[in-house]
Amino acid sequence: MYKKITITALGLFLSLLAHAQQYYALDTQNSVLDWTGSYSFSFSEHTGTVSFREGIITTRDGKIESGSFIIDMTTITNPDYEARGHGPVGHLKDEDFFDVAKFTTAKLVFTKVEYFEQSNHHKIEANLTIKGLTRPITFYATADGEKRSFHARIKIDRTRWGITYNNALKNEAISDAIEFEAKLLFDAPTDALGLTSQ
Repeated sequence: MYKKITITALGLFLSLLAHAQQYYALDTQNSVLDWTGSYSFSFSEHTGTVSFREGIITTRDGKIESGSFIIDMTTITNPDYEARGHGPVGHLKDEDFFDVAKFTTAKLVFTKVEYFEQSNHHKIEANLTIKGLTRPITFYATADGEKRSFHARIKIDRTRWGITYNNALKNEAISDAIEFEAKLLFDAPTDALGLTSQ
């Protein structure tokens, strides 16, 4: 009788694990956040990348439930211009932009995730913290469970985070909008016990 109860309990436990949360740690070496900044009154832009320090997505029954990411602001690059010996990276790290010396990281935390199965799109509400200021944002993303990939495009108004620098010359004025494109890959998921499930 005891053995039967034990087997039944074990089966129930394993069943619960199958429907429990799974945790996907970000593969920081193979994930990137591209950024694009443009000018308000000229056909020109700057592009570059910034790396992640860490991140994790949590799923339940195969659907994204939550997510949290730390962005390493010290890694901002602008390859095209750096190759020519100049570019905006130094300026972006200064106090009038991201003030990287004081705020070395930014943070993105999902607060609500809505999944649209027909289009395989996620509507994500999140809190984005830049320069110590946290503001809500909303964006759309796609995910591929087999490839353990996640893709999203996010556009923000930099002035909401106190990034208010602008050039006095109108034709060199920087747009308030900054665009980010997240191309993320994740490690094999683990369960609540820390066991790899794939």
